[in-house]
Amino acid sequence: MNALTRLVASVALSTIAISWATNASAEAVLKVALSSNLNTLDPAKTKIGDEYVVNFLVYSGLTGLGPDGKVVPELAESWSSTDDLKSWTFKLRSGVRFHSGRALEAEDVKATIERIKDKATGSVARANFGIVSGISVVDPLTIKFDLSIPYGGFAELFADRQVRIVPRDKLDTIAAHPDGTGPFKFDSFRPGQDVKLVKNPDYYTSGEPKLDGIELRIMPEAAARVSAVSTGEVDLVWDIPPEGTQQLAADPNVTIDTVATSSWDGLIMNNALAPFDNVKVRQAMDAVVDRKAMVEFALFGNGTPTLTMIPPGHPFYNTEIPFPAPDVEKAKQLLSEAGFPDGFSTTLYVPSGRPPKERLGVAAREMLATIGIKVDIQTVPWDKFISDIEGKAAFYVDGFYSRPAVDPSIYPWFHSAGSWNSTLWNYKNPEIDALLDKARAAATDEERAKLYKAFQVLAMSNPPSIIPYVVNHANAVRKNVKGFKSSPMMWLDLRQTTID
Repeated sequence: MNALTRLVASVALSTIAISWATNASAEAVLKVALSSNLNTLDPAKTKIGDEYVVNFLVYSGLTGLGPDGKVVPELAESWSSTDDLKSWTFKLRSGVRFHSGRALEAEDVKATIERIKDKATGSVARANFGIVSGISVVDPLTIKFDLSIPYGGFAELFADRQVRIVPRDKLDTIAAHPDGTGPFKFDSFRPGQDVKLVKNPDYYTSGEPKLDGIELRIMPEAAARVSAVSTGEVDLVWDIPPEGTQQLAADPNVTIDTVATSSWDGLIMNNALAPFDNVKVRQAMDAVVDRKAMVEFALFGNGTPTLTMIPPGHPFYNTEIPFPAPDVEKAKQLLSEAGFPDGFSTTLYVPSGRPPKERLGVAAREMLATIGIKVDIQTVPWDKFISDIEGKAAFYVDGFYSRPAVDPSIYPWFHSAGSWNSTLWNYKNPEIDALLDKARAAATDEERAKLYKAFQVLAMSNPPSIIPYVVNHANAVRKNVKGFKSSPMMWLDLRQTTID
């Protein structure tokens, strides 16, 4: 090879290398910071917010929620019910394919819901589908559900986080090899480090997604996440805590995108254990808390005081109930009537590493001290909190994410047969049971609004525990990220997102 040939070859190789480098750098890969390691990639078994992020990006539900909170089509293009609201039929989109290439069929939907209904699966969504008495495949793109009760909001249940449709032939391998119909395809997962996703070029919505890929970095330390978005190491911090929003408020390169939600924190009292089995004790504690002060102290103002988990501003919120102001004398009188004129001592368990919940515990301790209730706060690591405290201790701080509709937000917690009721506070109120059963069978929003407003009156007069506020969901986003909006459901919708 002469000198000229070697030079030409060298230039050619350099050009190829430059071309590859240019293409690689041109790929629009969004870097997102998450706070917790993912325990599972199986959507039916997910339980924490960081896992729900992957659920939404990789999988799809039969239905979704629009910006106004109304149910919208996803994999189902339409649905209908019989007049008695006990039989529902869904028509699937044609041409939808799983990431592995096989076409979506009604048999996949049937297998997905039957698996969620199976107690052995351990899905928290199981509670919502106990009313399903039969599932029939009408044809490859049509599926019918028969219910044991009339239920007007049935289509909304399919928008929930765990109810993502998976292929029927991969149920046993889905945790290791996620295969959905969502906007992004699973690429890799390094536990404790990152999850990488790539664009699904065959996504059923034309023109989406706009990004080429997503890198979800697991960064447990809040300070590290704040620093990473400030320096540009990541483009977005999902669910940034209130203290993080304060630190970034003056950063010219970062925007805090906030949305109101119906997610809530609460002071959980086990009604089956003394002294919380006494309604007057619960009433006294509720009477002395200052909900507005708790929002300022625990959330730095990033939330809204509320009566129950129905947020102010929702059409079902009861604006006729006077918002409770703290009343120390009333609380002392109730406590005396309950047999505790000098108060009592109790332990409040709080999950560590969740600063808003830790601050809520401190606020509760100071407020309850004014009526003689001495609170000893015990912080517990998150994994032990879930295994040893939640559903077992008498008094603790806990929190729960927004549900896709009012019924699944309330029924599991307040109905005596509700799944979360039996797990958390063991509350029994026949009047509330009757109202919630009627609300499920209501055919119109007007009927439901009337019933849920009556529910709030009963819940405030006989509280199972204390729900002081609903929280805002905030994401820290660098200014070069366009087309992103935070979701009230706290999932990460990146279908329209781009990077400049």
